[in-house]
Amino acid sequence: MANDGSRRPNVIFILSDDQGPWAAGCYGNDEIRTPNLDRLAAGGVVFDRFFCASPVCSPARASLLTGRIPSQHGIHQWLNHENMGPGARQLLADEVAYTDVLAAQGYTCGLSGKWHMGDSLHPQHSFSYWYAHQQGGGPYYNAPMVRDGVPFAEPRYVTDAITEEALSFLDQHHTGPFCLYVGYTAPHSPWGAEHHPADLLASYDDCPFVTCPQEPRHPWAISLTDHCLGNREMLKGYFAAVTAMDTGIGRLLDRVEALGIRQNTLIIFASDNGFSCGHHGFWGKGNGTHPRNMYENSIRVPFIWSGPEATVGRCSALVSACDFMPTLLDYLGLPLPEGRNLPGQSFLPLLRGESSSGREQVVIYDEYGPVRMIRTREWKYVHRYEVGPPELYDLRNDPDERENLVDIPSHAARVRELRGEMEEWFGRYVVPEHDGLNEHDVREG
Repeated sequence: MANDGSRRPNVIFILSDDQGPWAAGCYGNDEIRTPNLDRLAAGGVVFDRFFCASPVCSPARASLLTGRIPSQHGIHQWLNHENMGPGARQLLADEVAYTDVLAAQGYTCGLSGKWHMGDSLHPQHSFSYWYAHQQGGGPYYNAPMVRDGVPFAEPRYVTDAITEEALSFLDQHHTGPFCLYVGYTAPHSPWGAEHHPADLLASYDDCPFVTCPQEPRHPWAISLTDHCLGNREMLKGYFAAVTAMDTGIGRLLDRVEALGIRQNTLIIFASDNGFSCGHHGFWGKGNGTHPRNMYENSIRVPFIWSGPEATVGRCSALVSACDFMPTLLDYLGLPLPEGRNLPGQSFLPLLRGESSSGREQVVIYDEYGPVRMIRTREWKYVHRYEVGPPELYDLRNDPDERENLVDIPSHAARVRELRGEMEEWFGRYVVPEHDGLNEHDVREG
Protein backbone atom coordinates (compact mmCIF):
# COMPACT_ATOMS: atom_id res chain seq x y z
CA MET A 1 0.00 0.00 0.00
CA ALA A 2 2.98 2.37 0.27
CA ASN A 3 2.87 4.88 -2.54
CA ASP A 4 5.50 5.12 -5.27
CA GLY A 5 5.23 8.91 -5.46
CA SER A 6 3.63 9.08 -8.92
CA ARG A 7 0.31 10.16 -7.44
CA ARG A 8 0.53 10.40 -3.70
CA PRO A 9 -2.81 10.38 -1.89
CA ASN A 10 -4.34 13.45 -0.37
CA VAL A 11 -4.61 13.33 3.42
CA ILE A 12 -7.47 14.45 5.66
CA PHE A 13 -6.79 14.06 9.36
CA ILE A 14 -9.84 14.71 11.55
CA LEU A 15 -9.16 15.06 15.27
CA SER A 16 -11.86 15.32 17.91
CA ASP A 17 -11.31 16.72 21.39
CA ASP A 18 -11.86 14.66 24.56
CA GLN A 19 -13.60 11.66 23.00
CA GLY A 20 -13.29 8.14 24.27
CA PRO A 21 -13.83 5.22 21.89
CA TRP A 22 -17.01 4.39 23.79
CA ALA A 23 -18.57 7.61 22.36
CA ALA A 24 -19.14 6.30 18.83
CA GLY A 25 -21.53 3.82 17.29
CA CYS A 26 -18.77 1.93 15.50
CA TYR A 27 -17.23 1.20 18.91
CA GLY A 28 -20.43 -0.38 20.20
CA ASN A 29 -22.41 2.55 21.62
CA ASP A 30 -26.02 2.16 20.46
CA GLU A 31 -27.19 5.36 22.18
CA ILE A 32 -25.03 8.02 20.57
CA ARG A 33 -25.69 8.91 16.92
CA THR A 34 -22.55 8.85 14.77
CA PRO A 35 -23.72 7.58 11.36
CA ASN A 36 -20.86 9.22 9.48
CA LEU A 37 -18.10 7.91 11.72
CA ASP A 38 -19.78 4.54 11.34
CA ARG A 39 -19.77 5.05 7.56
CA LEU A 40 -16.07 5.90 7.62
CA ALA A 41 -15.37 2.87 9.79
CA ALA A 42 -17.29 0.59 7.44
CA GLY A 43 -14.81 1.42 4.69
CA GLY A 44 -11.60 1.28 6.70
CA VAL A 45 -9.69 -0.17 9.60
CA VAL A 46 -10.98 0.45 13.12
CA PHE A 47 -8.36 0.24 15.86
CA ASP A 48 -9.65 -1.02 19.20
CA ARG A 49 -6.46 -0.38 21.18
CA PHE A 50 -5.03 2.91 20.01
CA PHE A 51 -3.45 4.98 22.80
CA CYS A 52 -2.61 8.66 23.12
CA ALA A 53 0.89 9.70 24.21
CA SER A 54 -0.45 11.74 27.13
CA PRO A 55 -4.03 11.94 28.45
CA VAL A 56 -4.39 15.71 28.02
CA CYS A 57 -4.82 17.75 24.86
CA SER A 58 -1.71 19.85 24.07
CA PRO A 59 0.98 17.20 24.66
CA ALA A 60 -1.16 14.53 22.97
CA ARG A 61 -1.60 16.71 19.87
CA ALA A 62 2.09 17.61 19.76
CA SER A 63 3.01 13.91 19.80
CA LEU A 64 0.67 13.16 16.90
CA LEU A 65 2.19 16.03 14.92
CA THR A 66 5.85 15.27 15.62
CA GLY A 67 5.99 11.56 16.46
CA ARG A 68 7.82 12.36 19.70
CA ILE A 69 6.84 11.88 23.33
CA PRO A 70 6.19 14.89 25.59
CA SER A 71 9.57 14.44 27.27
CA GLN A 72 11.11 15.05 23.85
CA HIS A 73 9.03 17.91 22.42
CA GLY A 74 8.58 19.55 25.81
CA ILE A 75 4.83 20.17 26.03
CA HIS A 76 3.50 18.45 29.15
CA GLN A 77 0.30 20.29 30.01
CA TRP A 78 -2.67 21.93 28.30
CA LEU A 79 -1.62 25.43 27.29
CA ASN A 80 -3.22 28.58 28.58
CA HIS A 81 -1.13 31.76 28.27
CA GLU A 82 1.18 30.50 25.51
CA ASN A 83 -1.42 30.68 22.72
CA MET A 84 -2.24 34.38 22.33
CA GLY A 85 -1.02 37.77 23.51
CA PRO A 86 2.38 38.70 24.93
CA GLY A 87 2.97 35.21 26.35
CA ALA A 88 2.41 33.43 23.03
CA ARG A 89 5.26 31.14 22.03
CA GLN A 90 5.92 28.74 19.17
CA LEU A 91 6.70 25.82 21.44
CA LEU A 92 7.38 23.35 18.63
CA ALA A 93 9.70 25.59 16.61
CA ASP A 94 12.58 23.11 16.89
CA GLU A 95 10.49 20.09 15.94
CA VAL A 96 9.86 18.47 12.54
CA ALA A 97 6.17 17.78 11.90
CA TYR A 98 4.77 15.35 9.37
CA THR A 99 3.28 18.41 7.63
CA ASP A 100 6.80 19.75 7.10
CA VAL A 101 7.76 16.52 5.36
CA LEU A 102 4.61 16.59 3.21
CA ALA A 103 5.01 20.24 2.26
CA ALA A 104 8.57 19.57 1.11
CA GLN A 105 7.07 17.02 -1.30
CA GLY A 106 4.60 19.49 -2.79
CA TYR A 107 1.61 19.08 -0.47
CA THR A 108 -0.50 22.12 0.40
CA CYS A 109 -1.24 21.96 4.13
CA GLY A 110 -4.31 23.48 5.72
CA LEU A 111 -5.61 23.76 9.29
CA SER A 112 -9.22 24.31 10.22
CA GLY A 113 -9.95 24.31 13.94
CA LYS A 114 -8.03 23.63 17.12
CA TRP A 115 -4.26 24.05 17.21
CA HIS A 116 -3.49 24.49 20.94
CA MET A 117 0.24 23.92 20.66
CA GLY A 118 1.39 27.50 21.25
CA ASP A 119 1.02 30.74 19.23
CA SER A 120 -2.36 30.34 17.56
CA LEU A 121 -1.99 33.61 15.65
CA HIS A 122 0.71 32.61 13.17
CA PRO A 123 0.81 29.60 10.80
CA GLN A 124 3.53 27.11 11.63
CA HIS A 125 4.93 23.83 10.36
CA SER A 126 4.20 24.45 6.69
CA PHE A 127 0.49 25.24 7.04
CA SER A 128 -0.46 27.82 4.43
CA TYR A 129 -4.21 27.77 5.21
CA TRP A 130 -4.81 28.74 8.85
CA TYR A 131 -8.24 29.02 10.45
CA ALA A 132 -7.37 28.38 14.08
CA HIS A 133 -8.95 28.46 17.52
CA GLN A 134 -7.21 31.04 19.68
CA GLN A 135 -7.17 28.77 22.73
CA GLY A 136 -8.00 25.14 23.42
CA GLY A 137 -11.69 25.36 24.14
CA GLY A 138 -14.46 27.75 25.03
CA PRO A 139 -17.94 28.72 23.91
CA TYR A 140 -19.45 27.05 20.88
CA TYR A 141 -21.02 30.35 19.80
CA ASN A 142 -18.77 33.42 19.44
CA ALA A 143 -15.76 31.15 19.75
CA PRO A 144 -12.36 32.91 19.71
CA MET A 145 -10.84 32.18 16.30
CA VAL A 146 -8.07 33.45 13.99
CA ARG A 147 -8.29 33.97 10.23
CA ASP A 148 -5.48 35.52 8.19
CA GLY A 149 -3.70 36.61 11.35
CA VAL A 150 -6.73 38.44 12.73
CA PRO A 151 -8.44 37.33 15.98
CA PHE A 152 -12.23 37.51 15.97
CA ALA A 153 -15.35 36.05 17.59
CA GLU A 154 -16.90 33.42 15.31
CA PRO A 155 -20.70 33.95 15.26
CA ARG A 156 -21.41 30.54 13.74
CA TYR A 157 -21.72 27.40 15.85
CA VAL A 158 -18.02 26.60 15.94
CA THR A 159 -18.40 22.95 14.88
CA ASP A 160 -20.19 24.13 11.73
CA ALA A 161 -17.62 26.88 11.17
CA ILE A 162 -14.70 24.43 11.36
CA THR A 163 -16.48 22.16 8.88
CA GLU A 164 -17.26 25.01 6.47
CA GLU A 165 -13.70 26.35 6.52
CA ALA A 166 -12.45 22.82 5.82
CA LEU A 167 -14.89 22.57 2.91
CA SER A 168 -13.56 25.87 1.57
CA PHE A 169 -10.02 24.48 1.69
CA LEU A 170 -11.15 21.38 -0.21
CA ASP A 171 -12.82 23.47 -2.88
CA GLN A 172 -9.64 25.51 -3.36
CA HIS A 173 -7.08 22.70 -3.23
CA HIS A 174 -8.81 19.50 -4.30
CA THR A 175 -6.52 19.08 -7.29
CA GLY A 176 -3.90 18.16 -4.69
CA PRO A 177 -1.84 16.88 -3.30
CA PHE A 178 -3.09 18.34 -0.04
CA CYS A 179 -3.04 17.62 3.67
CA LEU A 180 -6.03 18.96 5.59
CA TYR A 181 -6.01 18.90 9.40
CA VAL A 182 -9.52 19.34 10.81
CA GLY A 183 -9.36 20.00 14.55
CA TYR A 184 -12.82 19.97 16.06
CA THR A 185 -13.23 21.36 19.57
CA ALA A 186 -16.14 18.93 20.04
CA PRO A 187 -16.98 17.26 22.30
CA HIS A 188 -14.85 19.30 24.75
CA SER A 189 -16.77 21.27 27.39
CA PRO A 190 -18.87 23.41 27.76
CA TRP A 191 -22.00 21.30 27.46
CA GLY A 192 -24.69 23.66 28.76
CA ALA A 193 -27.90 24.35 26.82
CA GLU A 194 -26.66 27.76 25.62
CA HIS A 195 -23.75 26.16 23.77
CA HIS A 196 -25.50 23.69 21.47
CA PRO A 197 -28.51 23.68 19.11
CA ALA A 198 -31.73 23.20 21.05
CA ASP A 199 -33.14 20.60 18.68
CA LEU A 200 -30.00 18.51 18.92
CA LEU A 201 -30.05 18.60 22.71
CA ALA A 202 -33.75 17.72 22.73
CA SER A 203 -33.08 14.70 20.54
CA TYR A 204 -31.36 13.12 23.55
CA ASP A 205 -34.14 13.94 26.03
CA ASP A 206 -35.22 10.31 26.32
CA CYS A 207 -31.77 8.73 26.17
CA PRO A 208 -31.19 6.43 29.18
CA PHE A 209 -27.39 6.94 28.96
CA VAL A 210 -26.64 3.40 30.05
CA THR A 211 -23.32 3.76 28.20
CA CYS A 212 -22.31 6.43 30.73
CA PRO A 213 -22.82 4.88 34.17
CA GLN A 214 -22.72 7.62 36.81
CA GLU A 215 -20.71 5.66 39.32
CA PRO A 216 -20.10 6.79 42.92
CA ARG A 217 -17.77 9.76 43.08
CA HIS A 218 -14.11 8.78 42.73
CA PRO A 219 -12.11 9.86 45.80
CA TRP A 220 -9.63 11.65 43.52
CA ALA A 221 -12.28 13.48 41.44
CA ILE A 222 -12.05 17.26 41.03
CA SER A 223 -14.60 20.04 40.62
CA LEU A 224 -15.68 19.10 37.07
CA THR A 225 -17.11 15.87 38.48
CA ASP A 226 -19.01 17.76 41.17
CA HIS A 227 -20.72 19.79 38.44
CA CYS A 228 -21.38 16.95 36.00
CA LEU A 229 -21.78 13.63 37.81
CA GLY A 230 -25.39 12.52 37.55
CA ASN A 231 -26.34 15.62 35.54
CA ARG A 232 -28.41 14.57 32.51
CA GLU A 233 -28.04 17.99 30.90
CA MET A 234 -24.27 17.54 30.78
CA LEU A 235 -24.69 14.10 29.23
CA LYS A 236 -27.08 15.51 26.64
CA GLY A 237 -24.56 18.24 25.84
CA TYR A 238 -21.68 15.81 25.42
CA PHE A 239 -23.69 13.50 23.17
CA ALA A 240 -25.05 16.45 21.17
CA ALA A 241 -21.53 17.79 20.62
CA VAL A 242 -20.43 14.42 19.23
CA THR A 243 -23.45 14.16 16.92
CA ALA A 244 -22.97 17.71 15.62
CA MET A 245 -19.35 16.91 14.82
CA ASP A 246 -20.43 13.70 13.13
CA THR A 247 -22.77 15.71 10.90
CA GLY A 248 -19.83 17.89 9.91
CA ILE A 249 -17.73 14.84 9.12
CA GLY A 250 -20.55 13.63 6.88
CA ARG A 251 -20.41 16.92 4.97
CA LEU A 252 -16.66 16.47 4.49
CA LEU A 253 -17.10 12.92 3.23
CA ASP A 254 -19.85 14.04 0.84
CA ARG A 255 -17.69 16.85 -0.55
CA VAL A 256 -14.70 14.57 -1.08
CA GLU A 257 -16.95 12.20 -3.02
CA ALA A 258 -18.58 15.02 -5.00
CA LEU A 259 -15.17 16.35 -6.00
CA GLY A 260 -14.26 12.92 -7.35
CA ILE A 261 -11.17 12.51 -5.15
CA ARG A 262 -12.26 9.84 -2.67
CA GLN A 263 -10.26 7.12 -4.42
CA ASN A 264 -7.07 9.12 -3.91
CA THR A 265 -7.75 10.53 -0.45
CA LEU A 266 -6.70 9.00 2.85
CA ILE A 267 -9.12 9.95 5.64
CA ILE A 268 -8.13 9.39 9.26
CA PHE A 269 -10.20 10.03 12.36
CA ALA A 270 -8.88 10.09 15.91
CA SER A 271 -9.19 11.92 19.21
CA ASP A 272 -6.43 13.65 21.13
CA ASN A 273 -7.16 11.85 24.40
CA GLY A 274 -9.89 9.75 25.93
CA PHE A 275 -12.59 10.87 28.35
CA SER A 276 -14.87 9.62 31.11
CA CYS A 277 -18.42 10.85 31.58
CA GLY A 278 -19.09 9.28 34.96
CA HIS A 279 -17.12 6.11 34.29
CA HIS A 280 -15.02 5.26 37.34
CA GLY A 281 -16.94 7.97 39.18
CA PHE A 282 -15.43 11.04 37.55
CA TRP A 283 -15.73 13.32 34.54
CA GLY A 284 -12.61 14.17 32.61
CA LYS A 285 -9.37 12.78 31.23
CA GLY A 286 -5.93 12.43 32.80
CA ASN A 287 -6.40 15.58 34.84
CA GLY A 288 -9.97 14.70 35.76
CA THR A 289 -8.54 13.40 39.01
CA HIS A 290 -5.87 14.53 41.45
CA PRO A 291 -3.47 12.81 41.32
CA ARG A 292 -3.60 12.40 37.56
CA ASN A 293 -4.85 9.09 36.23
CA MET A 294 -3.97 6.62 33.49
CA TYR A 295 -7.30 4.76 33.29
CA GLU A 296 -8.10 3.14 29.94
CA ASN A 297 -10.86 5.68 29.33
CA SER A 298 -8.27 8.47 29.61
CA ILE A 299 -5.53 6.98 27.44
CA ARG A 300 -7.43 5.00 24.80
CA VAL A 301 -8.84 6.86 21.81
CA PRO A 302 -10.84 6.08 18.67
CA PHE A 303 -8.77 5.67 15.53
CA ILE A 304 -10.11 4.95 12.04
CA TRP A 305 -7.98 4.72 8.89
CA SER A 306 -9.78 4.74 5.54
CA GLY A 307 -7.89 5.22 2.34
CA PRO A 308 -6.97 3.94 -1.11
CA GLU A 309 -6.38 0.20 -1.15
CA ALA A 310 -7.08 0.00 2.58
CA THR A 311 -8.28 -3.21 4.07
CA VAL A 312 -11.54 -3.19 5.97
CA GLY A 313 -12.00 -4.57 9.46
CA ARG A 314 -10.91 -4.23 13.05
CA CYS A 315 -7.45 -4.31 14.57
CA SER A 316 -6.81 -5.32 18.18
CA ALA A 317 -3.05 -4.72 18.21
CA LEU A 318 -1.61 -2.22 20.68
CA VAL A 319 -0.78 0.99 18.83
CA SER A 320 0.56 4.32 20.11
CA ALA A 321 0.01 7.84 18.86
CA CYS A 322 3.79 7.99 18.40
CA ASP A 323 3.36 5.35 15.69
CA PHE A 324 1.10 7.66 13.67
CA MET A 325 3.75 9.82 11.97
CA PRO A 326 6.01 6.86 11.00
CA THR A 327 2.99 5.04 9.58
CA LEU A 328 1.66 7.99 7.62
CA LEU A 329 5.04 8.71 6.03
CA ASP A 330 5.58 5.01 5.34
CA TYR A 331 2.16 4.82 3.67
CA LEU A 332 3.00 7.84 1.50
CA GLY A 333 6.44 6.52 0.62
CA LEU A 334 8.20 9.42 2.32
CA PRO A 335 11.27 9.30 4.57
CA LEU A 336 11.27 9.90 8.29
CA PRO A 337 13.08 13.07 9.38
CA GLU A 338 16.61 12.32 10.46
CA GLY A 339 18.06 12.70 13.92
CA ARG A 340 14.75 12.82 15.82
CA ASN A 341 15.12 9.58 17.85
CA LEU A 342 11.51 8.70 17.14
CA PRO A 343 10.09 6.10 19.54
CA GLY A 344 7.27 4.90 17.28
CA GLN A 345 7.17 2.39 14.45
CA SER A 346 5.06 2.03 11.35
CA PHE A 347 1.98 -0.14 11.62
CA LEU A 348 1.56 -0.25 7.85
CA PRO A 349 1.53 -4.09 7.84
CA LEU A 350 -1.59 -3.97 10.03
CA LEU A 351 -3.29 -1.71 7.51
CA ARG A 352 -2.43 -4.15 4.75
CA GLY A 353 -4.01 -6.96 6.72
CA GLU A 354 -0.67 -8.69 6.90
CA SER A 355 0.98 -10.47 9.80
CA SER A 356 1.34 -8.27 12.86
CA SER A 357 5.13 -8.46 12.47
CA GLY A 358 5.61 -8.55 16.21
CA ARG A 359 2.96 -5.92 16.98
CA GLU A 360 1.29 -8.30 19.42
CA GLN A 361 4.35 -7.89 21.65
CA VAL A 362 4.34 -4.09 21.48
CA VAL A 363 4.25 -2.34 24.85
CA ILE A 364 2.51 1.01 25.31
CA TYR A 365 4.11 3.79 27.33
CA ASP A 366 2.36 6.93 28.46
CA GLU A 367 3.30 10.00 30.47
CA TYR A 368 1.66 13.02 32.03
CA GLY A 369 4.32 15.05 33.78
CA PRO A 370 5.54 13.04 36.81
CA VAL A 371 3.10 10.19 36.14
CA ARG A 372 4.24 7.39 33.82
CA MET A 373 2.70 4.15 32.66
CA ILE A 374 3.66 0.89 30.99
CA ARG A 375 0.92 -1.28 29.49
CA THR A 376 1.21 -4.72 27.98
CA ARG A 377 -1.68 -6.76 26.65
CA GLU A 378 -2.23 -8.21 30.11
CA TRP A 379 -0.76 -5.80 32.66
CA LYS A 380 -0.68 -2.08 33.43
CA TYR A 381 1.70 -0.42 35.88
CA VAL A 382 1.38 3.26 36.77
CA HIS A 383 4.10 5.04 38.72
CA ARG A 384 3.67 8.45 40.30
CA TYR A 385 7.00 10.11 40.98
CA GLU A 386 5.48 12.83 43.17
CA VAL A 387 1.87 12.64 44.35
CA GLY A 388 -0.16 9.48 44.77
CA PRO A 389 0.31 5.71 44.95
CA PRO A 390 1.56 3.35 42.23
CA GLU A 391 -0.95 1.03 40.59
CA LEU A 392 -0.86 -2.45 39.08
CA TYR A 393 -3.80 -3.93 37.17
CA ASP A 394 -4.37 -7.37 35.74
CA LEU A 395 -6.12 -6.30 32.54
CA ARG A 396 -6.97 -9.83 31.50
CA ASN A 397 -9.03 -10.54 34.63
CA ASP A 398 -9.80 -6.97 35.64
CA PRO A 399 -10.27 -4.96 32.42
CA ASP A 400 -12.14 -2.18 34.25
CA GLU A 401 -9.17 -1.58 36.57
CA ARG A 402 -11.03 -2.04 39.84
CA GLU A 403 -8.42 -3.83 41.96
CA ASN A 404 -4.99 -2.31 42.49
CA LEU A 405 -2.60 -5.23 43.04
CA VAL A 406 0.55 -3.20 43.62
CA ASP A 407 0.83 -4.06 47.34
CA ILE A 408 0.18 -7.79 46.93
CA PRO A 409 3.47 -9.55 47.82
CA SER A 410 3.07 -12.15 45.07
CA HIS A 411 3.20 -9.35 42.47
CA ALA A 412 6.32 -7.61 43.81
CA ALA A 413 8.59 -9.15 41.18
CA ARG A 414 6.21 -8.15 38.41
CA VAL A 415 6.14 -4.57 39.68
CA ARG A 416 9.95 -4.42 39.71
CA GLU A 417 10.13 -5.87 36.20
CA LEU A 418 7.53 -3.50 34.72
CA ARG A 419 8.97 -0.44 36.43
CA GLY A 420 12.46 -1.34 35.28
CA GLU A 421 11.32 -1.83 31.69
CA MET A 422 9.42 1.47 31.81
CA GLU A 423 12.35 3.45 33.16
CA GLU A 424 14.74 1.89 30.68
CA TRP A 425 12.42 2.84 27.80
CA PHE A 426 12.00 6.43 28.90
CA GLY A 427 15.75 6.64 29.45
CA ARG A 428 16.27 5.97 25.74
CA TYR A 429 14.07 8.85 24.61
CA VAL A 430 13.83 11.57 27.25
CA VAL A 431 15.52 14.88 26.39
CA PRO A 432 16.79 16.02 29.81
CA GLU A 433 15.70 19.63 29.50
CA HIS A 434 12.19 18.47 28.54
CA ASP A 435 11.88 15.66 31.09
CA GLY A 436 8.33 15.40 32.39
CA LEU A 437 9.63 14.41 35.81
CA ASN A 438 10.57 18.06 36.24
CA GLU A 439 6.89 18.96 36.09
CA HIS A 440 4.84 19.24 39.26
CA ASP A 441 1.62 17.28 39.75
CA VAL A 442 -0.73 20.03 40.92
CA ARG A 443 -4.49 20.17 40.92
CA GLU A 444 -6.06 21.18 37.62
CA GLY A 445 -9.65 22.20 37.20
